Amino acid sequence: MTARYIGGGHKKRLRIIDFKRNKFGVPATVKSIEYDPNRTARIALLYYADGAKAYIIAPEGLTVGTQVVSGEVVAPEVGNAMFLKNIPLGTIVHNIELKPGKGAAMVRSAGGYAQVVARDGKYVTVKLPSGEMRLV
Repeated sequence: MTARYIGGGHKKRLRIIDFKRNKFGVPATVKSIEYDPNRTARIALLYYADGAKAYIIAPEGLTVGTQVVSGEVVAPEVGNAMFLKNIPLGTIVHNIELKPGKGAAMVRSAGGYAQVVARDGKYVTVKLPSGEMRLV
């Protein structure tokens, strides 16, 4: 035995997280905010108007009963998903895609956020939690 008193732990059921949020224009209601043992952030269970259900990473300030929607032109409110090119400068964001349609890759942990700093043509500059300014 090489490591005594280590082992066991809780059995972790994997919850499938929707990092793409590609149901454009379909409103969803937050039914619950849950603990996920596989990640540091809380997750939110969404019930879409068309009957589908999905988990997303819950941003700070999202509450049960809130209506969220994803799309190209939606209001920049907590929980809504939209394209970076349409987000106002200075807005705090999370779950950023590096390539459109591939799914979120950056700023996904609990308490992490980035800030939209500048816009240049088809690229947007975001300030990451590390302080790095990145062209996305």
